[in-house]
Amino acid sequence: MTAQQPLTYDAFVDLAAADTAVVGLVLKGSRAHDGLITRHSDHDLYVVLADDATTSLTRFAGHRTAELDLVIVTLAEFRAAGMPGFERYALARGRIVLDRLDGGIARILADKARLSADEAFQDASGWLDAYANSLYRSVKNHRDGQALAARLDAADSVRFLLELLFALDRRPRPYNKYLEWELARHPLQGWNTDVLLRAVDRISATGDVSLQRHLFTLVEAAARQAGHSEVLDAWGEDLKLMRPQSG
Repeated sequence: MTAQQPLTYDAFVDLAAADTAVVGLVLKGSRAHDGLITRHSDHDLYVVLADDATTSLTRFAGHRTAELDLVIVTLAEFRAAGMPGFERYALARGRIVLDRLDGGIARILADKARLSADEAFQDASGWLDAYANSLYRSVKNHRDGQALAARLDAADSVRFLLELLFALDRRPRPYNKYLEWELARHPLQGWNTDVLLRAVDRISATGDVSLQRHLFTLVEAAARQAGHSEVLDAWGEDLKLMRPQSG
C-alpha cells in the first residue's frame, strides 16, 4: 500500500484469509469489547502463522498506524504470549476473526483466560502479601498524620487487591480500562460488583481508612477460605491495625 492508500483492517484480513500460512487471526483491545469502541479505537490484530511456514505477510511485521496494529507470530509464540505477562488478559478476551485449527485458536484463548490451580494459588499468595503490606502502610501513615502517604499507599493497595481477587477466581486481572466491563459481564465469585467498585473508587480517591479495614475483613475471610492463612498469620499482631477498630 502507498502512503496515499494506507493498509486498512478489512484489506489486511482479506490478504490473510487468502494465505494458507495463516492459521488464526485474533482481534484484541477495545474492538474485542462490545460497547467500548470509540472513533479513536484502532484494530489490534494478532496474525498467527503455522510453525515453520513461509509467507510474504511477514513484510507487515511491526505494522502500526492509527487504524491498524499488527503482531505477527508463529503458533508456538502465540501459545506462549502472555503466559505470564501483561498480554494475557488482552488475549483471554480476544475476538477470533479466523480459526483454521478446528477450534484450536479458541482453545488457546480459553487456556489464557483460566489460571491453573497451582498458578492461581501462588499468584494469590504473593498479591495477598503485597495488598496487606500497602494496606498496613496506609493505615499506619493515617494514624501517624501522614495524609498524603496514607492515600498513596491506599491507592497502591487497590492495585494489589484487584490482582488478588482475580487470582482467587483463577482469572487474569483486566486492564483498568476494562475493569467495569469485565465485572459487569463476568462478576467475581462471592463479590457484589457494585459494592466492590464503589469501595475501590472511594479508597483510591480518599484513602478512607474505615472502608479499607471493612474491606480487609472480607478479603481476609476469602483468603483464609482459599488456603492462604499462612500468609496472613505471618503478619502477627500487625493484623489488628488492619482490622476494624472497636470504639
